[in-house]
Amino acid sequence: MRKVIVTPYNPRWPEQFAAEAKKIKEALGPEAVCIHHIGSTAVPGLAAKPIIDLIPVVNDIEKIDKLTGNMKAIGYVPMGEYGIPGRRYFFKGSEQVHTHHVHIFARGNPEITRHLAFRDYLRAHPDEARRHAELKINLAKQYPASIEHYISGKNDLIKELEQKAMRWWETGKR
Repeated sequence: MRKVIVTPYNPRWPEQFAAEAKKIKEALGPEAVCIHHIGSTAVPGLAAKPIIDLIPVVNDIEKIDKLTGNMKAIGYVPMGEYGIPGRRYFFKGSEQVHTHHVHIFARGNPEITRHLAFRDYLRAHPDEARRHAELKINLAKQYPASIEHYISGKNDLIKELEQKAMRWWETGKR
């Protein structure tokens, strides 16, 4: 059972992202186009579960299946698409405590834009980021032993913020 822990922003998260992105880039080799830091740890000042989320963008998602061994060699557990078609998902850490989540998508996949828009929207709108943080902190207190309740409790606000973020992204206000 994964515990729900939300911590204050850690200024070392960008460094941790950069170090891990370097390892992943080496593991994926020339397939990797770029790697983005996403999720709450990518928003300065935002309280978060201390899990670094990364999106490696690749040329061909099918080729990633042949590179799974490289990801395992740097400590990742492969989970396949894990509910999102066109994604390859990996986590690092134990079943109970994840330290990194890797969501690999091929160039042009709309999931990339969705994640980047959400991240950039929260970076540009501190009041919305604060709203998001307060909800996460309260849910973590309410459901410390239920990641499922924590996730479902965030669902409505996440959907609202994603819609705002996509409108903001599409109007070029970023």
